[in-house]
Amino acid sequence: MRHELVVIGGGPGGYVAAIRAAQLGTPAAVVEREPRLGGTCLRVGCIPSKALLESSHRYEEARHGLAVHGVTVAGVTLDLATMLARKDEVVGTLAKGVEALLAKHKVTRYRGTGRLAGPGRVEVTADDGTKTLLETDRVILAVGSRPVVLPGVELDGQRVGTSTEALAFDSVPGHLVVIGGGYIGLELGSVWRRLGSKVTVLEYADRILLGIDGEIANEALGLFRRQGLDIRLGAKVTSARAVDGGCVVECVGMEPIRCDRVLAATGRRPATDDLGLETVGVAVDGRGFIPVDDHFRTTAAGVWAIGDCIPGPMLAHKAEEDGVACVEGIRGGWSHVDYDLVPAVVFTHPEIAAVGKTEEQLVAAGVAFTKGVFPFRANGRARTINDTTGKVKLLADKASGRVLGVHVIGPAAGDIVGEAAASMAFGATAEDIGRVCHAHPTLPEALKEAALAADGRAIHA
Repeated sequence: MRHELVVIGGGPGGYVAAIRAAQLGTPAAVVEREPRLGGTCLRVGCIPSKALLESSHRYEEARHGLAVHGVTVAGVTLDLATMLARKDEVVGTLAKGVEALLAKHKVTRYRGTGRLAGPGRVEVTADDGTKTLLETDRVILAVGSRPVVLPGVELDGQRVGTSTEALAFDSVPGHLVVIGGGYIGLELGSVWRRLGSKVTVLEYADRILLGIDGEIANEALGLFRRQGLDIRLGAKVTSARAVDGGCVVECVGMEPIRCDRVLAATGRRPATDDLGLETVGVAVDGRGFIPVDDHFRTTAAGVWAIGDCIPGPMLAHKAEEDGVACVEGIRGGWSHVDYDLVPAVVFTHPEIAAVGKTEEQLVAAGVAFTKGVFPFRANGRARTINDTTGKVKLLADKASGRVLGVHVIGPAAGDIVGEAAASMAFGATAEDIGRVCHAHPTLPEALKEAALAADGRAIHA
């Protein structure tokens, strides 16, 4: 079989690249071994976790958060099976949507494991061992990433698992230990804490949410602890294993922790193993990432790479942008993604979101900046929805006023950062944002006020 373009990987980067190629007149094929398209994000990542975060938040609200609104609710109970079924239905519907999009754009889908088999050749191995050889002028590697597991952590797919297992526990653990205080660990730890688990989070660093602005992360730490998460910093895990119907986790300098389940959430690494890279001369770095140039070209002619398997933020929306830019570059168009303006969101409650530089990064780089902060407790909309925790923090270049970073903890943080990202992409200054008329009462007014505060002229604080 011959195709002008073959994409290995049917996740956010891969299927988007194939669709964009089809739109530009390049017939494409996608190779994906999983029955469902959409990659880790859709199947066992972003989408199912957010479905459970929403459902568990509503459960907690029904139990503890409605009385202030004059709504009295009694006898609230958890139907975990229905909650999990809803999560699966959301995933299934979106996966079918991806299939429909590929069909609409006449993208050929091959079910099986894709592997480079020399220049211009991709070998697809189906589950039954049947092999299909594809010939192509161009290959895009969009193979994504897989969880990193610490030495000594013995995964068994039941008691000790990764986020995949934690999305489908058939009962609420009495005690869940989460190894890792990043996005995944805190999100899923929050889910099961809301549903009734005692949750202990073990983080090796001296703070949670590495990469998030320190001031925001520190505020989040206090909030999560008040919510009931037992977060222990400086915890070096040496082993975790299933024992006698439960688990035991051992850390340096601590008594062994006995619990019901363990979630290993210690990051991800590129899934570039056994991809046949050596058959075409594609190089990888010491961490398994595939280095690419500004146009996503690898060291092998006719082979490009995008998404989690190349350096840069390991996020689904970044992979999608990679896919579009890569294909447009192949077709001779503009090919660029500004990794400094890739938003990041932690979907806990409150949400945490960021785009651009952190205060620590600006200080380290010696950049003179001004800071504007506006608390949600002074925002009218936040008051009306009874969600006043957190703030918006805006960092601007002291000389030019150009916005360098926006960091939010509070209601709709991800949506507010979306506005900030769009503004920053067009080079907006704090004054620009401050002069935009925002509807009242809305949460994004907090961004406007933070922009005004950067210039010492906030109106409502």
